[in-house]
Amino acid sequence: MKKLFCTITVLAALCAMAQETVSTKAVLLEQLKSTHNVKNWFVPVNTALEGLTAEKASWKDGSGNHSAGQLAYHLLFWNERQLKDFKGEKNDAFSGNNEETFEKFDQKQWNDIVKRLDQVLTDIENLVETATDDQLKKWSSTIANISAHNAYHSGQIIFVRKLQGSWDAEKGVK
Repeated sequence: MKKLFCTITVLAALCAMAQETVSTKAVLLEQLKSTHNVKNWFVPVNTALEGLTAEKASWKDGSGNHSAGQLAYHLLFWNERQLKDFKGEKNDAFSGNNEETFEKFDQKQWNDIVKRLDQVLTDIENLVETATDDQLKKWSSTIANISAHNAYHSGQIIFVRKLQGSWDAEKGVK
């Protein structure tokens, strides 16, 4: 009887650990998706960029704020780098000057930037979906920061669009 009790206790502990990992994975995926393409507490980046032309993506308010296009390029830059890090792939050389991650935006790249950002965010979500417990333990803090970073800049994109007069309030969170 004592042996059976010990076995049941060990199995219960293992089940609890597995549920904790699933729970962590579920939370991380929810955060990633809510900053990508699922409207929840705030507007995700896909909605923030929806319908924005290259010309309007280049618009600046003259106060030193970045354009919506620069913000989208910045998100693409950092999310691509992080995806490569997760996959163990080598990133291109980077000087460390964060301003460069905004300044390389070009109107001609606009449609490609929007498509690539959507794909990179999808790829990160898929990677988290298939991640091992050890990978999740290693990546969880970074993934939480990715989500916060993406939400922050999505808000900035919406703010720029509001200043510009190109934001449709019906796309906001009610």
